[in-house]
Amino acid sequence: MILHKLVVGPLGTNCYVLVSDNKEAVVIDPGGDAKTILELIRKKELIVKLIILTHGHYDHIGAIVEILKNTNAPIYVHKDDEALLKEPSRNLSLYLGHNFSIDLPLENIYDGQVLTVGDLELGIIHTPGHTPGSVSIKASNILFTGDLLFAGSVGRTDLSGGSFETLMNSLKQILNFSDETRILPGHGEETTIKEEKELNPFLRDLL
Repeated sequence: MILHKLVVGPLGTNCYVLVSDNKEAVVIDPGGDAKTILELIRKKELIVKLIILTHGHYDHIGAIVEILKNTNAPIYVHKDDEALLKEPSRNLSLYLGHNFSIDLPLENIYDGQVLTVGDLELGIIHTPGHTPGSVSIKASNILFTGDLLFAGSVGRTDLSGGSFETLMNSLKQILNFSDETRILPGHGEETTIKEEKELNPFLRDLL
């Protein structure tokens, strides 16, 4: 697996492009700067097979229309976040000066599902709390956490559909992974389960 990280959009969202052994690829959270994402796809001669959204906030979906037009790849999102994509007030685009909504064919992902692209196996874990349909994605020893867990912090729960209690329960799930598991969050720098157990103040009561 080859992994590319692009920091995109108005809030510095981490968009990840995972590449299999046969150049088939998965785009996770195309939050903005579609030209930058598409330039990488063209330069590396990738065949995008899936677009996966960890959740439905604008800073994670802002480039989705352009990526879809240029790749024809299906869009995967948890059913509990589908409504966010269609409502600017709920996907927060209005707060960032946009009126963004999409009405596109969507594929639902669900807890326990495994998506396969080439030699990549992507395990879906429903991890609500930041939004009702937030998911994390496990690929080998890497966990893409969206806005569930960051280096030293956790996602906001004061937005529509957020719940701190639910987020804490979701964190309990991922703390069961090995300490060596790499955490690639929706914003900021990479970390590990071990580092977060030791340094993240939000996790102390869960251990």
